[in-house]
Amino acid sequence: MYDFVVVGVGPAGARFARRASEVGYDVLALEKGEVGTPLACSGHVSTDIWEFVPDAARERLFQNRVFGARFHVGGPDSHSYPFYKDEEISNVIDRVGLDRTLADCAREAGADVREGHTVTAVEEHRDRVVVTASVADGGTTQFEARMVAGADGPVSRVRREVGLPEPAEKLHGVLAFTDEADHSDFVDVHLTAPRFFAWRIPRGDAGVEYGLAAPPGKEVQELFDRLTAAYDVETDRFCSGAIPIGPPDSVTTRRVFLLGDAASQTKPFTGGGILYGMTAADRAVATIDPRTPSSLADYERAWRDELASEIRLGHLVRRAYSLPEPVQHLGLRSLSGEIGVHMDRPSSFFSPSHLRTLVKR
Repeated sequence: MYDFVVVGVGPAGARFARRASEVGYDVLALEKGEVGTPLACSGHVSTDIWEFVPDAARERLFQNRVFGARFHVGGPDSHSYPFYKDEEISNVIDRVGLDRTLADCAREAGADVREGHTVTAVEEHRDRVVVTASVADGGTTQFEARMVAGADGPVSRVRREVGLPEPAEKLHGVLAFTDEADHSDFVDVHLTAPRFFAWRIPRGDAGVEYGLAAPPGKEVQELFDRLTAAYDVETDRFCSGAIPIGPPDSVTTRRVFLLGDAASQTKPFTGGGILYGMTAADRAVATIDPRTPSSLADYERAWRDELASEIRLGHLVRRAYSLPEPVQHLGLRSLSGEIGVHMDRPSSFFSPSHLRTLVKR
């Protein structure tokens, strides 16, 4: 019997598998296809990402440095409001390569990482959890574990199997790419999608990423087509997926817990969840004892203590996306310029470094 079976080997699942293995637990991690595919997420991340990967992987994963963002209330020809720092704020990375690197870290730590295993059932018992998976050759296999970590994304099979509540909301995100090299320093953010935004991200030699997220509906594709037409580009490698927003009241049962997108551990104002999910994975390793089901309550408290305030503030930031255009212009005009905020922590708006930049204006 394994100590943990981890379902899903994205950043949160791979991070948990690695850290749990490093402290001596027997870990099996299952991914339904190849790790990192299909791509469904942006590769624009804060520089904190490098704390989670080996130093040797940086050169291979790195694509571009970003020093700020230009916010537009309209399209690319509309007036823009820049927000920036003198040092890099974020990086653009190879998103598929990140997942594979994190999975390799889990393997090197001793986790048994298996691709081509699609989990079809999760049955909780008093003293164990039984996980059933179909494998690539058409067969079926079962595994027993003291606990199961559901890190299988926004449409989580584990979450449904054990009856945990859904995220408060799921957005529909789409993105695609062009091949022309672009090493520019700014991303572009367009407040043109209902209740969210569209974006353009320069990816260095890897090209340019165009994306958009909004509540589900047929107009999402139309809005995306309008975005690329405004930039006069034709994209390829189109990706689409759900973005969970708003964690449910509980992400644990007696022997099952959720991580990452499955737990909606995401930023409400961007939809990104790489750093939040891996942070929660670290809290899970620090608090959960697979032989003690009551320790899952410690995990619930720990990850919420770490992230709940940032998520609440992120919801407030997101509300600004739906303000009337004149109010958006006024707010952006008054706040644009040099900033001292961290892209993953809205609470940093009140930090001494950011307040100093406001005073200097």
